Amino acid sequence: MIPRLALFTLSALCLSMAHADEVQVAVAANFTAPIQAIAADFEKDTGHTLVASYGATGQFYTQIKNGAPFEVFLAADDSTPAKLEKEGDTVVGSRFTYAVGTLALWSAKEGYVDDRGAVLAANQYQHLSIANPKAAPYGLAATQVLDKLKLTEATKAKIVEGQNISQAYQFVSTGNAELGFVALSQIYKDGKVTSGSAWIVPSDLYSPINQDAVVLSKGKDSAAAKALMDYLKGPKAAAIIKSYGYAL
Repeated sequence: MIPRLALFTLSALCLSMAHADEVQVAVAANFTAPIQAIAADFEKDTGHTLVASYGATGQFYTQIKNGAPFEVFLAADDSTPAKLEKEGDTVVGSRFTYAVGTLALWSAKEGYVDDRGAVLAANQYQHLSIANPKAAPYGLAATQVLDKLKLTEATKAKIVEGQNISQAYQFVSTGNAELGFVALSQIYKDGKVTSGSAWIVPSDLYSPINQDAVVLSKGKDSAAAKALMDYLKGPKAAAIIKSYGYAL
């Protein structure tokens, strides 16, 4: 005979599992590592499962407009979610800024990039990697930096363009480009650069990278989507986000 307390615990567990759900999330590529860490805690704490797809914000916009099954969008900017909101493709009132991104100039080589980014103006490299500025906000920020430093023309023939910030990072990590503009979150953890050498680009050289989250129309009745948005505003997610070099 099963004790009453065990029966109650089993019933509560079954009830919890019955209400657990999946949430399909479109995640800007720069936020890959943080969301993977958050997803593990989110599933443990809520029972819901986060299923993430990674890519460029501009490409996700097109996919969403074409009926992609995403329920939540974690963009790399604030303008794309605002545009979707204006076009009636989101749950009104759900949008908020979950992170503020930082741009870094990075090389996989130790000591190659100095802490003031002088290597950029020295122009001794063959290839400079950036993300597609039309689809990826970090790519747009990179072009703004080059413009502010009056290096657009000097670097034009050296640009290697990735479809998104992950590909821009890969070009540098594999040695196909000596250096490149990446998201700080890709090379940073717990207060330090984890590999190679980097210049954390001063924020006055590019427009703020306010990254907004929004519940899409397909997620309007999803308990998991609502739970994720609440979780992203909580202390556990905030600690993880900060550890990757984002501001809140």
